[in-house]
Amino acid sequence: MAVEQTEVLVVGGGQAGIAISEHLGQRSIAHLVLERGRIAERWRSERWDSLVANGPAWHDRFPGLEFAGDPDAFAPKEAVADYLVDYARRIGAPIRTGVEVKSLRRLEGRPGFRAETTAGPIEAQHVVAATGPFQKPLIPPIVPDGAGLVQIHSAAYRNPAQLPPGAVLVVGCGSSGAQIADELLRAGRRVYLSVGPHGRPPRAYRGRDFVWWLGVLGKWDIEAPPTTEHVTIAVSGAYGGQTVDFRRFARRGMVLVGRTAAFRDGIMHFAPDLAANLARGDADYLALLDEADAWAARNGMDLPPEPAARVIPPDPDCVTRPVLALDLAAAGVTSILWATGFALDFGWLQVDAFHPDGTPRHQRGISSEPGVYFLGLPWQTRRGSSFLWGVWHDAKFIADQIGKCRAYLAYSPAPRRESSPASA
Repeated sequence: MAVEQTEVLVVGGGQAGIAISEHLGQRSIAHLVLERGRIAERWRSERWDSLVANGPAWHDRFPGLEFAGDPDAFAPKEAVADYLVDYARRIGAPIRTGVEVKSLRRLEGRPGFRAETTAGPIEAQHVVAATGPFQKPLIPPIVPDGAGLVQIHSAAYRNPAQLPPGAVLVVGCGSSGAQIADELLRAGRRVYLSVGPHGRPPRAYRGRDFVWWLGVLGKWDIEAPPTTEHVTIAVSGAYGGQTVDFRRFARRGMVLVGRTAAFRDGIMHFAPDLAANLARGDADYLALLDEADAWAARNGMDLPPEPAARVIPPDPDCVTRPVLALDLAAAGVTSILWATGFALDFGWLQVDAFHPDGTPRHQRGISSEPGVYFLGLPWQTRRGSSFLWGVWHDAKFIADQIGKCRAYLAYSPAPRRESSPASA
């Protein structure tokens, strides 16, 4: 079988793959983008029906194309997928869909890499892994499969009707867990929400969305998380965009519990940390309001004051008298929805570019394996790296590095002239 050749092979046809294609195309660097499904497949088939973007349309986009409609609205998931398809068409991205990369290895005895794909082998001088951060759904091994409960990950959830009748335990209070728990509550379900450590920014404050505040405060460009501990962020664009407030969820009937700790004999056990987790989220929320107020005063910005934003509702009964053990059958819980995040899965990329735990070994996306690059990772260069607009800027950097590398490889020293005996 003939082996197809390209200079750069990009694996992944979502926002990261499209972004790097634009920058490579602008530099006239030959490349091919492979996507195992459709363009932006995960937006279409691995998200729930009512999902909208977590940032307003004016912000969560590529620089070269605006979303249609209200720039302050939060685009539905299908609109985001359509936007990416349209963008790929506009830039003429050479995307080949329905092709999966099964493995990729460095060539022996010559430069480059060979990818074994479902459409045949492809060789390239450079490889960009643009498969994003949401690769392998994680479900903690807490509840055995034979426990008589329906268990699904948020990646498999579509709508409340998908779950059997009865109460639902939602584990995880980040954007996915908070939004799905809210949707289930609005659908009339009894909902228990397991709340762990989290950040909780305001959706908007003093007439500006929180993404604007992060921008003017310089927080999108922070290059590393403040701590090594991963802290989930609870933010939502659902229902027009509202601040996630777990106490208000409880006032509407949701039962908040602490971090899910163990399951024994039909009883789910929760850590006694609910109040502390809520207080930590409040501190994160109020700290951003403090910074916003200080910035507005320092810059003389005439933004409407919003004292009501600082009012923290009183703790509901489920916080003051926390549920530490819950008999799921007695409580009518028939399903558990795990909003517990994702793991990276680079099993196809068989090169020396990973730490022992499987995470990429890289600096700003440039891997320890020369010629291999990563794109779309959380905190790849800054806080905004895994966002639609942030990955575009990281893609420019990677394309620049590929351009520099090819310039070095193209260098050929001038032939040396032999010195004559007279001049020796």
